[in-house]
Amino acid sequence: MRTEKRKAERLFRAAISAFCSLPRPSRREITQLEDLALPLFDDVPDEALRFGAAALSETEYAPRQLVLRLAECKVDVAAPLLIRSAVLSDVDLIALIGRHGLPHARAIGRRKDLNPAIAHLIRALERPKLAVAQPAEDATPKVHDPITTEPGIAAEGVRHRLRAIMAETRGTSTAVRDTTAYSKLRETALSGNLAFFQTALADALRIDFATAHSIVMANDHARLLSALRVLELGEDHAFLIAVAVLPQQFPNPQAIRLFLDRYRLLPPEVARNQLSQWQLEAMSPGLRDARQTTANSDKPVVAQPKFGKSFKKP
Repeated sequence: MRTEKRKAERLFRAAISAFCSLPRPSRREITQLEDLALPLFDDVPDEALRFGAAALSETEYAPRQLVLRLAECKVDVAAPLLIRSAVLSDVDLIALIGRHGLPHARAIGRRKDLNPAIAHLIRALERPKLAVAQPAEDATPKVHDPITTEPGIAAEGVRHRLRAIMAETRGTSTAVRDTTAYSKLRETALSGNLAFFQTALADALRIDFATAHSIVMANDHARLLSALRVLELGEDHAFLIAVAVLPQQFPNPQAIRLFLDRYRLLPPEVARNQLSQWQLEAMSPGLRDARQTTANSDKPVVAQPKFGKSFKKP
């Protein structure tokens, strides 16, 4: 076993060294490195992983999945990629901060030309009171900090920063319009209008608007988590939507990690069973009327008791 691990380490190092020596690797060569290195990952010691992260942090052609896998390692391994890699997008950085908290956030904070919104969020995690006193300075219109006692202003502050990040991401992508369910949910979530998001969610899940309203307006994000899991979104995409719709549910890194862990561990079939239950309940006249009444207000949904048919004794 020791011999096999040494072989895996030598192969891992040699493959990355050879790749980094290429001035402009082809797509085939990028795929080859990914196919070779990822299966070796679990048999490679931290020292070799640290070497791989440092080497790949210097090239913009590094295989994306390999970079993401290395970035998920503990910070003393992932630091070079977190600080320098051009492969990691702003959305990737937000997801990494959510999963790993301050150690990764501090390394990401050392990046050059870091998005001001992410820089401010990192400062807010490290020293919340200082972040409120010294808001980020950028060219966008000033909004209140998301850490505030006014929930409505806090929610809009978070959405404002996320919109800025997603606008930059779209600016570097192709001109073809993304029409996927995730794209519609993301755009309506960042609009700040919950009715638009509820409509998009109802369309994506093929449920009625009142049921979508009950999912979004619940007292916690458990129902929304199940709804997003049905759509099989990546955890970073699911988190982006959840924090845009329910920013008050994520006051600290622990809440973010809890959401991501619950999302990752929720089996898709369980989420699909929940969707089937919602669809059945929507067909019940009493529950449908109750939901339609609740959908006209912004109050959180309170679970309604289920009633069976009643029969009079003869």
